[in-house]
Amino acid sequence: MSDVTRAKHGRPVHHWRRDLVELAALFTAVAVADVVADLVGHGPDGPMLLAMSALALICTAGFHTWWSRRHGHAPPTGDTGARPAAQSRRTGPTGSPESKPKSKSTSGSTSESGSEESSASPDPVAEAPTLWRMRTTVQDAPGSLAALCTALAGYQVDILSLQTHPLAEGTVDEFLLRAPGEVAASEITRAVSSAGGSGTWIERADAHDLVDAPTRVLGLATRTALDAAELPLALRQLLGRCTIRSLPATTAGKAREPESVPVEGALEDTVMRLRAPEGGVITVERAYLPFTPTEFARARALVELDARLGPRIPRSQDVLTLPEGNAITVRRADTGDLVAAREMHERCSARTLGMRYHGPVGDADRYLNHLLSPRFGRTLAVQTASGRIVGLGHLLWDGDETEVALLVEDDWQRRGIGSELLGRLVGMAVEAGCESVYAVTQASNTGMVAAMRGLDLPLDYQIEEGTLVVTARLGAAVGEAKDVADVTEFRKA
Repeated sequence: MSDVTRAKHGRPVHHWRRDLVELAALFTAVAVADVVADLVGHGPDGPMLLAMSALALICTAGFHTWWSRRHGHAPPTGDTGARPAAQSRRTGPTGSPESKPKSKSTSGSTSESGSEESSASPDPVAEAPTLWRMRTTVQDAPGSLAALCTALAGYQVDILSLQTHPLAEGTVDEFLLRAPGEVAASEITRAVSSAGGSGTWIERADAHDLVDAPTRVLGLATRTALDAAELPLALRQLLGRCTIRSLPATTAGKAREPESVPVEGALEDTVMRLRAPEGGVITVERAYLPFTPTEFARARALVELDARLGPRIPRSQDVLTLPEGNAITVRRADTGDLVAAREMHERCSARTLGMRYHGPVGDADRYLNHLLSPRFGRTLAVQTASGRIVGLGHLLWDGDETEVALLVEDDWQRRGIGSELLGRLVGMAVEAGCESVYAVTQASNTGMVAAMRGLDLPLDYQIEEGTLVVTARLGAAVGEAKDVADVTEFRKA
């Protein structure tokens, strides 16, 4: 017999009235048993009375068994104090206006204590919502988009933004979606396919994609206007994952045919070619997702803006003092520094040029026009107080990868100039969102190897026929930079 009648705040509560009733019932049962014993032992009809009592007990037990089986699965009521069982549901983002109502008990009545517990502690199986970028093709017919939205709503997927690209064979719809964390990409694509979507492509998105398309394009145009070296990066952020290559107007001394790419550019499925301002060709390629005419028009507008503004680089510069007391200036460089860079080449030894260019020393000058062009990356120059350039550092866009290269004049080596340049170039790569940078050098170039180790980043080494390729992974640094950028954009918004 239990003396616990109910629970309050998780502690058992005893009641004296219940104890008094149980004691009275016990005394009554003893008295009745004594009377029955006297009748059975001393009365003339004792055996008959005992048989009737046994039959009554059997009937009572049978009735109790039938009643318990019939009503044993009745739903609990809200006053039992037990926490109601939550219904299976998909959860919206915490704290958002679209959050779903609290779960109710099976009977439809919500327990007060249960609702307090469910609101105070999150669902242990709920996952954080995920952002997705999705593109699919639907028929250009009334109701096709509505069917697609209905299919996504079945998985509690929120449509944050939508862009449509009408084509001859249908309409390409591009979505930014926020889905519950437990909904996989395959479930979303199956739902879209069942609603009539075809050629569906989906990938993870981040907070930068929450900015609407016109605002993002204007921001990229501003970056391009301030720095010509930003054009490849702006195109990559505009078009997503793609490979961008800039081919100069001349290759190995041979002029490129001007008719190879028309002035207005060319769009071929997953490849677009744009005429660069200096006469070269910018090729943008995606492996699996065709470009839309809208994307082509936006990319061409960025290139035209770059052509109208002409060569330009930020003119900021930093003055540093070397350990021995000499002052140097670190600044951006471009093709306007071509003469000074050639003069530095003339002062460098054949060994220094050989380690930098990995080939005949006479070919070094031929590379300078390419290396100093903002079209192919960013260049930092180290300048003395007299105006001479004594060091060059290059951050070069190599398709999907990024290369760093250093050249320091012999008389200025081992003074920390190379490490200073490399650190600044890696910082630029982090700001550009590069996942890694690599340097091609020789195993005997201990200065370059030491500078790469000084970055305090994870390094990969690969040696082939005396050539050493050192790759620095920037994943953690890029993640921190993106977090800072997200906070900045949030504050601006």
